[in-house]
Amino acid sequence: MTLARQTLKQHPKRITAAIAALMLGGGGGAFAVASFAPDASDLPVRQVLESVQALPANLASDDLNIEQFKLFRTELTRSSDTADTLLKRLGVDDAAAATFLRTDSSARLLLGRSGRSVTTETSDTNSLLKLSARWTADTDGNFNRLVIEKTPQGFQSRIETAPLTATSRLASGTIQTSLFAATDDARIPDAIATQLAEIFSSNIDFHRSLRKGDRFSIVYETLEGDGEPLRSGRVLSAEFVNGDKTFQAMWFQEPVAGGTPIADASHAKDSRSKGGYFTLDGQSLRRSFLASPMEFSRVTSGFKMRFHPILQTWKAHLGIDYAAPTGTPVRSIGDGVVQFAGVQNGFGNVIYVDHGNNRLTVYGHLSRINVRKGEHVGQSQNIGAVGATGWATGPHLHFEFRINGKPTDPMTVARQSEAVAITASAKPLFTRLASAARVQLSAAASIQQSSAQ
Repeated sequence: MTLARQTLKQHPKRITAAIAALMLGGGGGAFAVASFAPDASDLPVRQVLESVQALPANLASDDLNIEQFKLFRTELTRSSDTADTLLKRLGVDDAAAATFLRTDSSARLLLGRSGRSVTTETSDTNSLLKLSARWTADTDGNFNRLVIEKTPQGFQSRIETAPLTATSRLASGTIQTSLFAATDDARIPDAIATQLAEIFSSNIDFHRSLRKGDRFSIVYETLEGDGEPLRSGRVLSAEFVNGDKTFQAMWFQEPVAGGTPIADASHAKDSRSKGGYFTLDGQSLRRSFLASPMEFSRVTSGFKMRFHPILQTWKAHLGIDYAAPTGTPVRSIGDGVVQFAGVQNGFGNVIYVDHGNNRLTVYGHLSRINVRKGEHVGQSQNIGAVGATGWATGPHLHFEFRINGKPTDPMTVARQSEAVAITASAKPLFTRLASAARVQLSAAASIQQSSAQ
């Protein structure tokens, strides 16, 4: 009891708290544990004073072990860029760098041009340390690199050349309104979308025959410099479902003597010209006639076939009208000889091309004629431009395909025209590549299916 009184006298608050806790938890069998450590207010307090040596006022930042950091940023140039606006978008605050861009002959290559990839390396105070810009100037498989660096003597520039790197990309899409709207949704470059239309141009008239719900899958090249996409390469393989018909294609080049096939656009031009597109069973897609006299483009992709605006009847019209802006290029759909080039009645400026075997094509309402009577023309050759001459209420191309003087659907003619098959010696290699193309196209198609889910 003497010990209890002594403890209660020394720690009255602790004992009281413990008793209260036991009383509160007693009914339910639960209990609380109170600490019997000394009360902090009862502990002795000591004050310790020590002198501290002040740091020198002129101590260098390196002695403080403070690491400076660098900032990196990439932008595309715009045609309206000045030295100041470009550097501002890149986060650079450096008057000397802006002056250098305005005065150096190599640095000025960045200004007034759009689409060039620029990467900057700056200090933590946003002053320029290094600038690199990349662009392609030709199709020889190389790209140019402009390098601007800060040196003890000031900024210096140099232009280097390095090889492009080809990488493959997969994509797919579904037509809702137009091909370009679908490729935009799939983030496919316009150049690839145009190639896609041209590859199947003998089977599908992309001006007239697209339907909502049509699907496509595609494997294509992107050509990169220093890891940055600089331009599109070629379509490597593609599949297009138009209505209830499926069309497939792949790029193939037969082996040359002592060599191997060229499979990408980064190789030499003389090698690239020997390849072509084939169906996956080995039939060439280059046929004697194209289905359309105009290349597919973003400008014309939204236009559809229409009735003759004056006669309002297909029977009297005897052809196809392609609405397009004045000046849109018109091409010959096949090899032939110009039978007539000049002004004729309601056709206005018109061209007749004789393709032999009583096959004739007509191109009317032209704003410009680029060929002469008796001239030989090749497939896809530019022969004129869309206009509104003759009996026309607006700019469009009137096109006819006549066999034995009778108008015929050019799509039917294109599909039935001759095609070239793979040679027997190249067939085993083609079969292996076609098998790989099927796997890639299946993977491309699954991209859209996965995103839809």
